[in-house]
Amino acid sequence: MYDTIVELTVRNHPGVMSQITGLFARRNFNLEGILCRPEGDGGLSRMRLMIYTDERTEQLVKQLSKLYDVISVSIRQDKEPSNKEPSKYRQLFEGCWD
Repeated sequence: MYDTIVELTVRNHPGVMSQITGLFARRNFNLEGILCRPEGDGGLSRMRLMIYTDERTEQLVKQLSKLYDVISVSIRQDKEPSNKEPSKYRQLFEGCWD
């Protein structure tokens, strides 16, 4: 398993986070971390979701891109196994709380 960051640009309104996290919950897919911030005038938000890669990741990305409020989806994958030192992505998420 590898740490993967799913980057989403979404419409910013109440319920969007629930839609996206609900998709993960319905697929029994654990979110390891969530970062979200508004973009520009606040009409859009950028979300970063940290997940572990497995055989379902590609399908999940396809399903995310079909959601009405999702404008774009991209993937950043850490090439180092997650059982070693924390990945740079995991460090990014953990660094938000310092």
